[in-house]
Parts: sequence; C-alpha cells; structure tokens
Amino acid sequence: MNLGPTELLIIGLLVVLLFGTKKVPEFFASLGKGIKEFKRAMSGEDEPTRGETEAEKK
Repeated sequence: MNLGPTELLIIGLLVVLLFGTKKVPEFFASLGKGIKEFKRAMSGEDEPTRGETEAEKK
C-alpha cells in the first residue's frame, strides 16, 4: 500500500482537525520516545546513557 503526497496531506489535515495543533506535536514526541525505548529494549540496552537521563530530568 503506497501513500502518495495527496493521501498524506489529507491524513495530516484530519489529524490536525481531530486533535488540534497543540496535541499533535505532543503525540509525535511521545511516539518517538516509545519507538526509541522499544529499539533500546530490542538491542538489549537496559540502562539509558548519561545524556538521556539528564535530558529526561529537564
């Protein structure tokens, strides 16, 4: 299933209409964190690096 630019634009507009402009960046930030944690767990890294723990505290 290939999505062209028109389909992606329509999906993006629907997401903004449903969730609003403030919630969309928060959603993608949490999605990125989840993917990062999943990849870390799959690679066997149990402890976060020092830079990541300091960034999470802020």
